[in-house]
Amino acid sequence: MGRRLEAWHQMLAGAGARGVPALMGVCNVTPDSFSDGGRYLGTEAAIARVDELLAEGADVVDIGGESTRPGARPVSAREQLARVLDVVKAAVDRGACVSVDTASEEVAAACLDAGACAINDVSCLRDDRLARVVAGSGAALVLMHARGTQERMAGFSQYPDAAYGDVVADVLAEWEVAAGRAVAQGLSREALVMDPGLGFAKNARHSLELLRRTGELVQRAGVPVAIGASRKSFLAVVDRDAPPGERIGASIMAAVHAASAGAAIVRVHDVRATRQAIDLSVALGKEP
Repeated sequence: MGRRLEAWHQMLAGAGARGVPALMGVCNVTPDSFSDGGRYLGTEAAIARVDELLAEGADVVDIGGESTRPGARPVSAREQLARVLDVVKAAVDRGACVSVDTASEEVAAACLDAGACAINDVSCLRDDRLARVVAGSGAALVLMHARGTQERMAGFSQYPDAAYGDVVADVLAEWEVAAGRAVAQGLSREALVMDPGLGFAKNARHSLELLRRTGELVQRAGVPVAIGASRKSFLAVVDRDAPPGERIGASIMAAVHAASAGAAIVRVHDVRATRQAIDLSVALGKEP
């Protein structure tokens, strides 16, 4: 096992020993992400965001230089690296466990060389070479279920109801195909994390059903499961007019549910509030 993968597993084991999932804090170094686009675009602002996430208790800092919102246009590897590489280096220097949100093999290679221990791929391995790079670096791969590119993705939570039969079974089956391709590129199964891709090529009903059945995903995936519900549009089912920044209550409840169902990772924007809620949920469940 490579040192990056070993560090990744130690991070997951540390959270598990506390009876909680690892908290993956979001650092979007982009002008156009759906929730906080532009707030952390500059290197100084992004590094300050890393410091904030670590102070709030993030176990992983997830750094990305390309928006994954529906309709977002691709960002070149060169531009992604200009946005994120110095931020990754600074986070690693601070001792952070870093994942990098990219589908680019070039970006992945440079960031892994800089000390990142995982790649967070929201493309469902659109390019098999990404898995080869991760395998060669001895790192982890968070592999998210998706269909198609962000540029062609329908608007927020718009997707045909009939696109899935049993959404859990269909998502797992399609994810396994991508996982098999990753393994064929030399990546060990133990390096994989399964993310069902809430909001990606799914409508609100699909995403809510996947979240509701997190426990089933955990039982059937055969690898750790990551849940990223934070601030996403499907959460507006409980508050139709709430913009992303005002979906915090629903985001925290989603994280608590995912934690109680056995998710290994929850990806969140609001680390301190989520940590408090999950920790209290654990404390309330303990015998006095």
